[in-house]
Amino acid sequence: MSDSTGALDSATAVLRDAILGGQRRALARAITLVESTRGDHRKRAGALLAALLPATGRAIRIGISGPPGVGKSTFIEAFGGFLTGLGHQLAVLAIDPSSARSGGSILGDKTRMEALARNPRAYIRPSPSGGTLGGVARRTREALLLVEAAGFDVVIIETVGVGQSETAVADMVDLFLLLAQPASGDDLQGIKRGIMELADLVVVTKADGALVPAANRAAADLRLALHLMRPKTPAWRPQVLTASAVAGAGLDQVWGAIQGFRAAMAGAGELDQLRRGQASRALWREVQDGLADALRRHPGVAALAAQLEARVSAGEITPGVAAERLLERFLGPGGA
Repeated sequence: MSDSTGALDSATAVLRDAILGGQRRALARAITLVESTRGDHRKRAGALLAALLPATGRAIRIGISGPPGVGKSTFIEAFGGFLTGLGHQLAVLAIDPSSARSGGSILGDKTRMEALARNPRAYIRPSPSGGTLGGVARRTREALLLVEAAGFDVVIIETVGVGQSETAVADMVDLFLLLAQPASGDDLQGIKRGIMELADLVVVTKADGALVPAANRAAADLRLALHLMRPKTPAWRPQVLTASAVAGAGLDQVWGAIQGFRAAMAGAGELDQLRRGQASRALWREVQDGLADALRRHPGVAALAAQLEARVSAGEITPGVAAERLLERFLGPGGA
């Protein structure tokens, strides 16, 4: 935590210096700290992040998503090996799905990306989504800032997969990369239009051996689909490429497209504008989440919530009316 003058306490200052020095254990402790929901941990995490902010923002931020079976981890391991071979320091924030029942998560990305996990120029941090919509953990953005402060110049966020709500990653990265697999045009309809509209780059994976013709057809279909959509920004028209993680083919073209995207966005002044907008929206998401947490903890609301939930379940009142009554209890007379 910090005092009234803004100085860090000694333990947090030591942690800050260790992160700036690139110490992996300190980075892991810091990410665990920002993921904690304890009030004292949240205050300390806030002070730590504030102290590290001047050292953030220099990395290329890439979000990667795709349907189940597309080979996200396989692609990231191959692409990560390619990037570290070029001398980059790579951090992968891999979000694993949490059980809706137990909240547990397998956290198997270090197993799936075994070679990359042993790479001294790479750092993999699996985190449970905790049921958070958007395919990313609630504190992924803060973890991103921490790995940037630790000196990683390329950050990849791997989401849990593609679904109607799996788009939050696009609002915290510079470039959103969508993976697709060789398929017919009908199969490609399984990729949601909303996800396609967010994509800055689409890569058809498994483009090797007998699948090369199918991969090329899928790429052609995707190019046509993207051509019919309005680009997100005048500075960049989304591209479709093919690649093979197994053969290592096309990875240089993928990296070239990412660099081209960053140069185009920065040259048009849109990269800074993009990040400022993301930070502003993150502020209001934090406010919304904080208010929801405070409402659930409010003793008067907790007592009333059980009664109203039972009445809603029984069909006696509508969810909207019940929500209004809970908010009235939380805000007090005249608070709405």
